[in-house]
Amino acid sequence: MASEQAPVAGLWRKAGEARAVDARLAIAADGTTSVTDGAGTVLAWGAFQGTKVSDRVGSIPRKITFPGSGVFETSDNDGIDRLVGRHAKGPVGFIHQLERFRPRLIAFVLATVLLGAAVYRYAVPLLVEVAVAVTPPAVSTLMSKGTLASLDQAIFEPSKLSPERQKSLSDGFAELVALTDEPASKRPAYSLNFRAGGPIGPNAFALPDGTVVLTDELVELAGADNDMILGVLGHEIGHVDHRHSLRQLYRAAGVTALIMLIGGDIGSGTEDIMVQGAALLSLSYSRDAETDADRFSVELMHKAGKDPAAIARFFELLRNKLGDHAEGNFLSTHPATPERIAETQRYAREITASN
Repeated sequence: MASEQAPVAGLWRKAGEARAVDARLAIAADGTTSVTDGAGTVLAWGAFQGTKVSDRVGSIPRKITFPGSGVFETSDNDGIDRLVGRHAKGPVGFIHQLERFRPRLIAFVLATVLLGAAVYRYAVPLLVEVAVAVTPPAVSTLMSKGTLASLDQAIFEPSKLSPERQKSLSDGFAELVALTDEPASKRPAYSLNFRAGGPIGPNAFALPDGTVVLTDELVELAGADNDMILGVLGHEIGHVDHRHSLRQLYRAAGVTALIMLIGGDIGSGTEDIMVQGAALLSLSYSRDAETDADRFSVELMHKAGKDPAAIARFFELLRNKLGDHAEGNFLSTHPATPERIAETQRYAREITASN
């Protein structure tokens, strides 16, 4: 059984035995594979296709298994690649080749990064807008109910505000809602809900279906200044009117779906994002969304004949009473920066002067 190429030295272990002996592996032109000892005695032989050759991974020794006979093991990876190259069906040492650096991989990595950035920058926003446009009210209601139920179970307690104070704020809220530009037939079913905020403290937030939650702590912080509270509520109405919650949710779902698609689990993760209430709580609005909601509050309060700068006064209150001087917040989604206060005051003066 002549071999066209020099044999490879290694160790032979007979099946069922731990003892190893020095041996050589050879492969003939017709694919006949044999293992011999130092004296030339054949220890195993058979067709190459009947053997199993382990992949090349770094400098780990290779194993050529003869089913039912034993295993030939060697550290001569190059020798094994040379022997089996013409007989193997696939590329020899494919994993090893992937491990070795190639300059062209730089271009491949850059192309992958650019593609991912393009998808995130252009494709995801486009798909988000489509999803927002086709989302039926029932879906928004389902997500919002799940969120509020989660909060009521884990964080909130029943409001301790007097019925009179709740009615006064609810009436003002309803007045603001009636002044939104959207026709009543298409307007979300806005509702104002009072809760004792507990660990989250002074807070207000809007859910996609028009549910707005106001905590007792925020009301107490504002004192008797109802316009200040209504300015905050106008801001939250703006988030609902502009569908900011849905956009942030779908953006998070889109990015997460890409990650989970790579990881192989898109079903359960998407359900958690779309149905479980905690997902909405973890989202934060963009700077543009916050600016839009601030301006919406100014415009809505002006329409209602109330102080259009009320939202700015509330941010000033946060800054002065809670030490919110720079990047702090009363919600992770509502940074009360000096720049933001100045902009809402400027816009309030502008809209007042124009009327």
